[in-house]
This record gives sequence, structure tokens and C-alpha cells, in this order.
Amino acid sequence: MQSLVIVESPAKAKTIKKYLGPGYEVKASMGHVRDLYSSKLSVDVKNDFEPNYTVIKGKEKLLAELKALADKSDRIYLATDPDREGEAISWHLATVLGLDMDRTDRVKFNEINKRSVLAGISHPEKIDLDLVNAQQARRILDRLVGYRLSPFISQKIHRGLSAGRVQSVALRLIVDREEEIARFVPEEFWSVEAAFSAPPSKKQFRAAFTGDEKGKVKLLCEADAKAVLARLEGAAYTVADIKKGVRKKQPSPPFITSTLQQEASRQLGFTAKRTMKVAQELYEGIDVEGHGAVGLITYMRTDSLRISEESRAEGSRFIREQYGEKYLPEKPRYYKSRAGAQDGHEAIRPSNVYITPESAKGSLTSEQYKLYSLIWRRFLASLMASSVQDTVKTDIHAVRNGDESRYCVFSASGYTVRFDGYTALYDNTADDEESSSGLPELTAGALLKLRDLKDEQHFTQPPMRYTEASLIKTLEETGVGRPSTYATILSTILDRDYVVRESKKTLKPTELGTAITTLLKDKFPKIVNTKFTAAMESDFDKIEAGGYDYTKMLHTFYDEFEDTLQKAKSSMEGVKISLEADKTDIPCEKCGANMVVKVSRYGKFFACPNYPECKFTKPFVTNTTGVCPECGGAVIGKKSKKGHAFFGCSNYPNCKFMTWDKPLEEKCPKCGSTLFKSRGGKVHCLKEGCGYEAARGKKDE
Repeated sequence: MQSLVIVESPAKAKTIKKYLGPGYEVKASMGHVRDLYSSKLSVDVKNDFEPNYTVIKGKEKLLAELKALADKSDRIYLATDPDREGEAISWHLATVLGLDMDRTDRVKFNEINKRSVLAGISHPEKIDLDLVNAQQARRILDRLVGYRLSPFISQKIHRGLSAGRVQSVALRLIVDREEEIARFVPEEFWSVEAAFSAPPSKKQFRAAFTGDEKGKVKLLCEADAKAVLARLEGAAYTVADIKKGVRKKQPSPPFITSTLQQEASRQLGFTAKRTMKVAQELYEGIDVEGHGAVGLITYMRTDSLRISEESRAEGSRFIREQYGEKYLPEKPRYYKSRAGAQDGHEAIRPSNVYITPESAKGSLTSEQYKLYSLIWRRFLASLMASSVQDTVKTDIHAVRNGDESRYCVFSASGYTVRFDGYTALYDNTADDEESSSGLPELTAGALLKLRDLKDEQHFTQPPMRYTEASLIKTLEETGVGRPSTYATILSTILDRDYVVRESKKTLKPTELGTAITTLLKDKFPKIVNTKFTAAMESDFDKIEAGGYDYTKMLHTFYDEFEDTLQKAKSSMEGVKISLEADKTDIPCEKCGANMVVKVSRYGKFFACPNYPECKFTKPFVTNTTGVCPECGGAVIGKKSKKGHAFFGCSNYPNCKFMTWDKPLEEKCPKCGSTLFKSRGGKVHCLKEGCGYEAARGKKDE
């Protein structure tokens, strides 16, 4: 007896094979095996949006191998990822391999360990066609929007642009925030702050002016601040009252996809794409010394905060053993998922808390270790007792000449930690951006010594630009997209130069991104409306639950969308949007007009704006600081017909020097020529006869 198990990746296959033993052949489909044709719409809009699927190019040989293995196997199990995409992959595999959809061939693993794998194999199910239809609805809808809308914006701005159902909403959020920043008018305000000590203690603490005997006072200009300072000349400072309290700080819940992406961005500097790549590796399985191939975390695409009672018990046992009984809460803590969250999977957690980050460190890459440590600590902390803090708040009265009917008020607050609780493992102070310290021991009526007094000018600040983390948080809060799609959305708008990263983290729209958003807001307001997009996400959930026919949903959307598209085409007939970024000061060599940047299927090029009267063009290049090692000309950046970047001499074709290596500003210490950096990170000199080379860090990302 031989059984065939089909998963998505080789790493996952290797891990599962370890648990199933010799009676099973485990093979990887390498992701999706079928998709819509890329060269055409592939959706029959007149026949209830019937999709036309084809085998993905390059997968023919793999499918033939899987078909041959299937024909020889007594049982076939489809063990792709436990979500919509995974269900769709299983359905496509079953279709291509000719499997009976009524058979129970589908198995799911929320985590890849021996217990879960054997349990999944022992309880196979039918393919969930509602789940498949939810995926098909999303795929078809995205194809309809992209295939019909992208040519329109490309025609109106320039070739090669794309619009997407969710990416366009994400781009709009970034553009709208930039417009808020541009409109922002800063307002002036002032503060007055004092430093005190409480004799005989010399420990200083700071307090801020908040008002006077009449109540709170706002200082709107320098004159207001100076008036307060004048009132304080010669004043005596007395502790008016002290309020002490105790507060408990609860730990954050275990991670879901979106919060993992946000926290990995904040703490580790990971992009969403990088986070999901590393999380996938941790889920699929890694050879850990002493354990063999093992999946270290549960499935990483989830928006549920639920955890199994087994994992709760294991985590609590670990905490009791390592920290003691007092680090466990009196009652188990349960977290509530947000409304509309899918509860098919647990929150992201370690599959085995006893495989600590430190014990696995030698088997992990640096990125894997950092992310696993973050997930491991966050999960255990979520099961631990609250942190207990002693708080103190005091008001200080400043009185002149003993007249207690007139006074200025300063306020100070602080806390000390009575019991660290979960913060012994995972301090989420930055989550609420709070930082403070304890105040010295104070008593009501005590006279304080003024150590310092100063006023300071401030201005209100504009809204912050989005970071990847804050954009993901907004997308989740507004119900746009799904956490599993955020990494792809961000990569798309960055790769297409609709958005750029400023200071490595903040997202700023380019002129191109702004132009696309302006056009879509004007002509397709629903497409870039967050509420409308969120409503469609809700429809996908209804389809998955079996309560909504996906073809009906597509009809409801497409009929109106097509009408809007035709109106937009009619109203903008002959209109072309010009971008400042497309204009240059490079004169046309035939007629003298300043050339413009155009885009063809092969990328950018310079063209005369007087086309078709003047048809002169020249290749698009980017200048570098490099000097050609062969003739001394300038080294410029170019692109091949397939879009690959390379560098060559500006004196081409007289000088035919070219390289894939990137020119650097540094000069060769041996001969003074430009140094180049290879894709493998090696820095070397390309001057003939020199031969200088030096190791130079990691490969550029």
C-alpha cells in the first residue's frame, strides 16, 4: 500500500515525510498549478463569469510526475495550506489529477508536528467548495478590475501601469495622508516646565505648568509663557495633594498576521513581505538540532486570537517551571477576536514552547531566530500574570507673598513596578508609547526646592506619514483586504514606484502614484472607497460560509463597474495626463525640443515630444559616479530588453564595456579606478591587470 500526499513546498514535504514514514510519498506542488491565462481576460462575463484556467507555464512536467504517482497510489491526500488559497490549490490539483470531488482527500494541519500531521491524515475531509468559491470570487474580481482598469490608466498617463482592487485603496490612503500633510497649518503653543527636589533628597523630578486657581490654562504664544514666568518670580512651591493608586497592565494577545507584520516592522525593521517569508519557513519546517525537521510555529495566516486548550496548558506549565506559580494569572485569560475575524486557525504561536529560541538558535538563520523569538515571547507573555504598578500623581502649588488665593499649578506623575509579571519576558511598553519613572517620596504640604524653570516654544505637528506597520493597521481596522494579502499589496505599490520609502520606513506617494489616485477618485470613486472595498471583503466571507452565490456577487459589482468605465472613457477621450517627472532638459538631437520620458513594453526611453513629426528617440539611462575602466568615459545605468539592470560605458558603441556589477563611489586603493560591487557582495576593481578585490558585507537587498 502506497499513499501520495501533496503539499505546497519542499520544506513542508520534508517535515511531513518524517512523521508519516515509508508508506507515504510526499511531494510538493510548488504553489498554484493552474491560474487564469495571463495574456487575456480569461473570464466569460456573458456566461456567469466562467473562469478559463490553464496550467501555469513551467508546471507541465511537475503535473505529469504527480499524475504518474497518483495513478500508482492507493490513496491520495491533498495537504495544501489550510486557507482559501490552499483549498483552491487542492481543488485545482484534484481537477487536473481527475480525483472525485466527493471523496475525502483533503487534510489540514494548523501546525506541522507529529500529533497534528497524524491527526490530519486520520481525519480527511471533502474539499470545501464554498472556500474554493470564495477564492475564485476574489481572483475573478481582481482580474476584472485589473484587466479592465489598468489599460485605461495606462492610456491616460503612460504605458505599463496597473490598478488593483485593494492596492488602489492602499495607495489612496497614502496619497490622502500626504494631502493632509500639505494642507496642515502648524499652530504655535508654549510650555513652562520646572525641575524640583524634595529636601533632604537631592533627586530631581520634572513637573509641567497646567493652570492656575481658575483652572487649566493654555499658553498660545510667548507672551502667555512670559506672563506665567513673571507670576512665578519669588514663588514658594508646595506639594498640594498626592494621589496614589495601583494599576495592572495586561499583556498583548498572541500574534495574528497583521499584528505580527506590525511588530516585526517596529521591533525588527522587517518589511511585511520579509516577515511573511520567514514565518512561512518557520511554519513549514526547519531541521532543529535534537528534534529533526519540525514546524516551529502554527499557520501564520490568521486573524483569530483563539488558542487551543492544549497549547494553553503547555505554555502555562512552562511558565510555572521557569518563573514560578505567581507568574500565572488567577484565572486563564481569553482574548476576543475582532468582529468578522475568521476562526479557522489559532493565533500564531510556537508549536512546542519547550523548543526555546535559544535552544534552536544554532539551527536558525538570523532572521528566523529573531522572528521566532518574537512569536515565542509574545505567546508566553499572553498567558502570564499582569504587571502591577504603583502610581503617584501630585499637584504642586506655586504661591507668591503667601497669598494662597492666587497660585499656579504644576503637575507630575510617575510609577514604580511592584510586580513585573509578563514584562519579565515581553515588555510591550512601546505598544502604548508610555514611559515614566517613579517620583521621590512626597508628603502633602512639603516645601519643594526649585532647581530649574524654563519656557519652550512648540508647534503642532502634521499627521505622520504611514509606515508599513501603520498602513497595515489602518487596512485591518477599515476591513480592506485580508492580512494574508497585505505584504503583496505593499510590495506592488513600492515595486511600481507609486510609493517610495522615506527614511527607510515612512511611505510617500510619488507624482505617478498621486496622479493615478486622483484619476481613480474622480472617475472610479467606489473602487478607491474603503467602505465599498470592505463590503466586498464581507461578501467573500459570506460566500465562504455558504450563504452567498459568488456569481451573483460578481454580477452586482461588474454591471455597475463596466458602466462607470465606459463613462470614464467617453469623458476623457483624447485626454492625456502629463507628469512633471516625465519632462527633461535633454534637447532632441534632431529638432531641439526638450525630450520626455516614455514607457514601452521594454521599459523607459527618451522621446521627442513633437512625435509624429519628429520620431527621434534614445535609450533611457541613469547617471552614476563610476568611470569606465577601459576608456575613462562615464558609467551609466541601463536596462536590457527583459528589464534587467546593467551598467555600461556612455561612449558605446565605440567602447563596449558592460557589467552587471554596481559602480561604487569608492576608488580602488591599488590603481585609483572605480570599484564595483557584485551581486554576491564582493567589491573588486575591473581595471585590466589590477586584480584588486575585498570582501564587502552582505548582498544588496
